[in-house]
Amino acid sequence: MSKHPLRSVLKVGSNTLLSRLLGFARDIILAHLFGAGEMADAFFVAFRIPNLFRRLFGEGAFSQSFVPVLGEYRARRSTAETQAFVADVSGWLALSLAIFTLFGILGASLVVYAIAPGFAADPDKFQLTVELLRITFPYLFLISLVALAGGILNTHGHFTVPAITPVFLNLSIIATALLWAPHLQQPVIAVAWGVLIGGVVQLLFQFPSLKKLGYLRWPRLRRRDPGVVKVLRLMGPAAFGASVAQVNLFLNTILASLVGANVVSYLYYSDRLVEFPLGVFGVALGTVVLPLLSRQAAESSAQFPETLDWALRLTWLIGLPATIGLLILAEPLLISLFRYGAYSAADAAQSSLSLIGYGIGILPIIAARVLAPAFYAHQNTRTPVRFGMISVAVNMGISLILAWPLQQLGLALATSTAALVNAALLWRRLHRDGLYQMQPGWLPFLLKSSSMAVIMGLVLFFLRGDTALWLALPLWERLLRVLGLVALAALIYLGGTWGLGIHELRDIIRRRTERV
Repeated sequence: MSKHPLRSVLKVGSNTLLSRLLGFARDIILAHLFGAGEMADAFFVAFRIPNLFRRLFGEGAFSQSFVPVLGEYRARRSTAETQAFVADVSGWLALSLAIFTLFGILGASLVVYAIAPGFAADPDKFQLTVELLRITFPYLFLISLVALAGGILNTHGHFTVPAITPVFLNLSIIATALLWAPHLQQPVIAVAWGVLIGGVVQLLFQFPSLKKLGYLRWPRLRRRDPGVVKVLRLMGPAAFGASVAQVNLFLNTILASLVGANVVSYLYYSDRLVEFPLGVFGVALGTVVLPLLSRQAAESSAQFPETLDWALRLTWLIGLPATIGLLILAEPLLISLFRYGAYSAADAAQSSLSLIGYGIGILPIIAARVLAPAFYAHQNTRTPVRFGMISVAVNMGISLILAWPLQQLGLALATSTAALVNAALLWRRLHRDGLYQMQPGWLPFLLKSSSMAVIMGLVLFFLRGDTALWLALPLWERLLRVLGLVALAALIYLGGTWGLGIHELRDIIRRRTERV
């Protein structure tokens, strides 16, 4: 009997939780040092650019194409053939990344001008961003290879090492910010080097696990491996879709640099809070579901729709209270975590607007991370790409309409609306094609869980207190108060759902434990 998926989700989520907590510590330090000013804007753009491209070369188009093919090799080919396939893929990926990274470093000024044209009005800010980007751009090369290693390990059921790897990036940034930055005239440069150092450590951390599985081999550039051809064929549509998605993200960054001062930073700090539930739970669930569905699709297993239904119920059960909690506690959370040093009360108020806009998209974003792997598992990258392009168009249109009147709130709302469109299209097509059928019991499940989430939200609303109270509290009282509210909310929701007889999660676990 193989390990059942919830255990893997919890393992990935718990390791990711450590990374997210360190990420909060990292962002608290950055907020204290740089606030939402010039250096913060410059660093966040320089850090965002390689992270945007990693969605093409790393966890995005590449992983979506590579993992299903690797799963097929494991199921139908010998170990030697599978290892040779991985060596070929890693060789071509490394070569492509090296060329792309070199162009990124040499053309850094053009990249910054294209991504954040508003910075050109301030020559010092523009030049600082260019300098930071030349330091951080090689992180793309490193983190994409980390994603390749993570895909291999996840396919073999080894989730712990890939999940804990991001910890080293946060530790590296924290160390350079605290130990090196104070000694530099431009302290933010030390933080940029922390990104690059963190990428090196993340890659090296994968090596022992890869060696144990027999995949730590020199990359090669053999052109006739049919698996490589299949990955490239699948990656074509996915890469096109990812490229369109990057255009959308670039547009948001361009608009953020144009519509108002410090909007880039406001979006960054609010995005960090939204990434907590998305990273701890959404990424964990998507990480486990893709190799599991790929295996079931390769074996033509009847468990495929059941696994998908299980993942969607888990998405609703966790995503709904997380959404309501973030919307109600938006400003208290930002004040508690970041309102120190250069990060002002006004910055927290402005960041809370984009946090509300982003928070609305938590459920559809997690749902899409569950639904899209159902297509990738069947080696169908075209359909998710088509729907992704539609959602990108929606995002672009709404962003252009709302960016100037609502600034960061408008950009965040556009992102959430596009995520909702994408998830709805994916769900509708899976249902229409017969790949997913809703299992019995959804209506009472939705009614009971929603009612408890509303009750939880009302309690949080009445206990939250006003902004002046949070600003007056010292650091430890803020943190204890916000942690107490979060713990109370969890107790109300989980206790209430159990009291109402929402035993679906227990029943699903029992059923999957028996059948997986």
